[in-house]
Amino acid sequence: MGFIRAEAPNGSPFTIHRYVEDVDAVVKQAPAAGAKIMALDDMFWGDRYGKLEDPFGHQWSVATHIRDVSPAEMRQAARKMCG
Repeated sequence: MGFIRAEAPNGSPFTIHRYVEDVDAVVKQAPAAGAKIMALDDMFWGDRYGKLEDPFGHQWSVATHIRDVSPAEMRQAARKMCG
């Protein structure tokens, strides 16, 4: 199936996602655990979302839901983001 080890040149073939109570706090403490911060921002679907890479090359995404978004607003924002 083409699976590769996280340490391989192209990294891990998946991302582990966790909803957390306070994404900013998780991302802030991640470097002390050896993780690299790859992204942290408010997303169009209503979550504050961060992406991390742990010391073993595994990708993690963490999020906290910050607001409800209507389907119409989500479609419009997705179109704007994706061009």
